[in-house]
Amino acid sequence: MEITRNSIIGELVARDYRTASVFQSYGIDFCCRGDRSIEEICESRDIELTVLMEELEQVLQLQTQTEPDFNSWPPDLLADYIEKKHHRYVEARIPEIKSYLSKIVQVHGAAHAELAVIEKLFARSAADLTLHMKKEELILFPYIRRMVLAEREGQRPQAPHFGSVEQPVAMMKHEHDAEGERFRAIAGLSNGYTPPADACATYRATLALLQEFEADLYRHIHLENNILFPKALKMEKEQHETAHRDTGKTHL
Repeated sequence: MEITRNSIIGELVARDYRTASVFQSYGIDFCCRGDRSIEEICESRDIELTVLMEELEQVLQLQTQTEPDFNSWPPDLLADYIEKKHHRYVEARIPEIKSYLSKIVQVHGAAHAELAVIEKLFARSAADLTLHMKKEELILFPYIRRMVLAEREGQRPQAPHFGSVEQPVAMMKHEHDAEGERFRAIAGLSNGYTPPADACATYRATLALLQEFEADLYRHIHLENNILFPKALKMEKEQHETAHRDTGKTHL
């Protein structure tokens, strides 16, 4: 895989997830803000361009690729995977983390006022993510599956009530950005999920769960923003172009 100064970071991670570890080491957001080039990132973060590119090349040479090649998956399969892997994870973890946060706020809240803020942030995230996932499961993903089926059968899918897939995709990406900001705030308040010296076992477990939740969320957003959504937009565009060509032939 060729890496240049103009390479888009989200596209790099979509093509080979091993590059994610390099961006993560610099605190670079490749999921919510994956539309930036390597050169843009380096200029905005005062990172040496050649050093970053060398690290990306090295990680591709030294590490074994264990991540599935999601970029080669059809959109409907990827949507199924996201629902079963990431949506189910979020649904299972939310009540567990909320329960733990409630306990440590009661026990440690007086000495660590940031815990109450983290609890409120996570509660808003839990509510918003639950609604967000339902919109994907009931509106966006079914339409993506219909597009794939139509392409397989050589037909055109019925026009969605939202006009174009661009509308729900834009909304989902906007909501992803909000979650990214929220978890950056949680990470900052918790000192990068580092337990303080007086943390009990439950406190430590809660921070570990929050860190795991954040990591899964970023993987989840990456799969949608950098792979699934571009595939859906491309498929819809190609189907519209095919329909217009067919219409033109009919009028000849």
